[in-house]
Amino acid sequence: MRADSSLEGLPKELLEGLNPEQRAAVETTEGPLLVLAGAGSGKTRVLTHRIAWLIGACGIPAEGILAVTFTNKAAGEMKERVQKLLGPEAGDVWVATFHSTCVRILRREIQHLDRSRAFVIYDESDSLGVVKEALRRHSLDPKSHDPRRLRWRIDQWKNAGLLPDDAGERAEDLDAEQGAELYATYQRLLHEAEALDFNDLLLQTARLFEERPEVLARWQARWQYVLVDEYQDTNRVQYRLVNQLASGHRNLCVVGDPDQSVYGWRGADIRNILDFERDFEDAKVVRLERNYRSTQSILSAAGAVVENNRDRKDKRMIAERDEGDRVGLFEARDEREEAQHVVQSVLEGTRREGRPHGHFAVFYRTNAQSRPIEEELLKYDVPYVVVGGVRFYDRAEVKDVLAWLRLVVNPADAMSLRRALNAPPRGIGKTTLGRAEELAAREGVTLLEGLRRHAAEGAAARTQARVRELFQLLESLSREIREAPPDEAITRVLEHTGYLRHLERESTPEAESRIENLRELLAGAEDFAVANRGVDLGERTPLEVFLDQVALVTDLDGHESRSDRVSLMTAHSAKGLEFPVVFLVGMEEGVFPHAAASREGRAIEEERRLCYVGMTRAMERLTLTWARERRRYGSRTFGVPSRFLGEIPSELVEGDVPEEAASRGEPSLDYSYAQDGAAEAGGEGLTSVVRGMRVRHPIFGVGTVLDVSGSGPRQKLRIRFERVGVKTVVLRYANLEFG
Repeated sequence: MRADSSLEGLPKELLEGLNPEQRAAVETTEGPLLVLAGAGSGKTRVLTHRIAWLIGACGIPAEGILAVTFTNKAAGEMKERVQKLLGPEAGDVWVATFHSTCVRILRREIQHLDRSRAFVIYDESDSLGVVKEALRRHSLDPKSHDPRRLRWRIDQWKNAGLLPDDAGERAEDLDAEQGAELYATYQRLLHEAEALDFNDLLLQTARLFEERPEVLARWQARWQYVLVDEYQDTNRVQYRLVNQLASGHRNLCVVGDPDQSVYGWRGADIRNILDFERDFEDAKVVRLERNYRSTQSILSAAGAVVENNRDRKDKRMIAERDEGDRVGLFEARDEREEAQHVVQSVLEGTRREGRPHGHFAVFYRTNAQSRPIEEELLKYDVPYVVVGGVRFYDRAEVKDVLAWLRLVVNPADAMSLRRALNAPPRGIGKTTLGRAEELAAREGVTLLEGLRRHAAEGAAARTQARVRELFQLLESLSREIREAPPDEAITRVLEHTGYLRHLERESTPEAESRIENLRELLAGAEDFAVANRGVDLGERTPLEVFLDQVALVTDLDGHESRSDRVSLMTAHSAKGLEFPVVFLVGMEEGVFPHAAASREGRAIEEERRLCYVGMTRAMERLTLTWARERRRYGSRTFGVPSRFLGEIPSELVEGDVPEEAASRGEPSLDYSYAQDGAAEAGGEGLTSVVRGMRVRHPIFGVGTVLDVSGSGPRQKLRIRFERVGVKTVVLRYANLEFG
């Protein structure tokens, strides 16, 4: 322990208020440690106190500790708590997301991979643009080769740690081979633009550590203690990174809950946490089973659901609060009555109990379910917020200005050039840009250089003049803003490009709203300048660091608590939040669990975990609703109550468990809702085919259902097949396989 008078008595204070299990997790500092932290069990408290204990009681230098989590918001809260516990002693402890951590490493080390430190970070829309360009380079029509699906496929390869050559070697059919070729082209385009997409930040760091052991050794020596939050949500690349960094000292603490692993569709691998004790045979395991959030009734009901899963670690959550009200069940005629019940319950809670609107939250499985609830809230003038809408940094005007800034920092950035080129319009059309793209690809130069050469090699005089003006503007901006503070850089871009004048001339409510968003961007840049005043940025300019910070904001950082509004969101968006009163709506087969998950055991288990997450967000009162009839995809469907309702013991609910749900009683991992129907009368009982299902045709191959019309065996399905495009088939004759 340090001989520092400022720390006298501090270690004892750092353990105050911790229960015995939390204290054990804090005091176990050496070797591998798995903390199984159930919902509402105080895991953030454990992590922050553990960091403070390492510094304040064990004398570990703050810069020798790495703590990673999944959202910037969570990282900020953790660092703030550590600083409150330790004051100045918190020092330079690194608490950040995986992606921020990898950016920090790559900005210093990426030259070892023959890449530039000045790389830009592409967000989802940027990377989708690169996918479309890759399709164009292969002369493939995006109407028959869905760019979003290809981007998802590339993301999955990267989440699994596969580079293009690896993906090609594992290809099992022509479709996968073509995808791997497109992946290679996609990576080449990123390289040419000196850009990395979000998943590259992780994958290239793992590759760097594998190819350059001396680089890994430097970072292992720096971070002697590694802590990982939400370990159940890590993918295989994150798993590799964690193990690489901890492989020397083995002082690794991971915190998570297998029952809350709900991001499999994003590449998260629940095996990472389930196999931790296999990976580290000497690991200590601490279970946090005391819940400080919910009543016992809510916990018992949620636990009864998730206990039907096989892939989990056994634990029993005990509430520190009282028993509380039983879980409410409501059966509605249709989605309209369901919405009415939710809103009337909110109104009753605000009028009779004096609750603020912010006490209430409505969770659903998919965003499309919010419409009737929003309409009913509007009808009664109930203020609400839909969490998970368009991110601030995804708004067109914000992306336009950021594109100019990125282009100044990195002239090789083709996506930013395409966006900035006519923001505002300056008369450089698609034909000119297309010829510049062809020239750039042919001669192996950047798109900006391709545009300059095209203009100089015979373009019309008017085009030459406009391109010349563009280059003069970029040169002027480069001189003025490269070293300027971000707020000043934004102001100069708005002025010199004419973007602000263009919006002011429109003089419409929409233009005024866009101007307000630009003012907010400017305010954010000013906040950045204040927060980083006196901070050593090393070799990087404030503008470069600001652009990194903006790029690393994700959809998981979007929720801000509002006491004056009802919150509406998907169950996925609800993770990490809590509300006194929660409504979980749409509890029907094909809705929750989602139809696309009903055909595969692991997917059903993730749906069950998602249900558990939604239920355990409730602090005092939880209501589950389902509808006998619901309009979906333009037609009426009859609802069957979710199997999850039947898994809750009747003594824990207010109302009767629907007979259809109670009779299901199966946790079979091979259960298939669609196939069960197909087994009846040679397919005549199949009524559960819905839009979005994945199918396999004996001739056309794998496809996705776009539309469904009719019912029974004569049902017509419009399907987009990956190899042959869109076809319409009749269910009776199609001989489809589901799943």
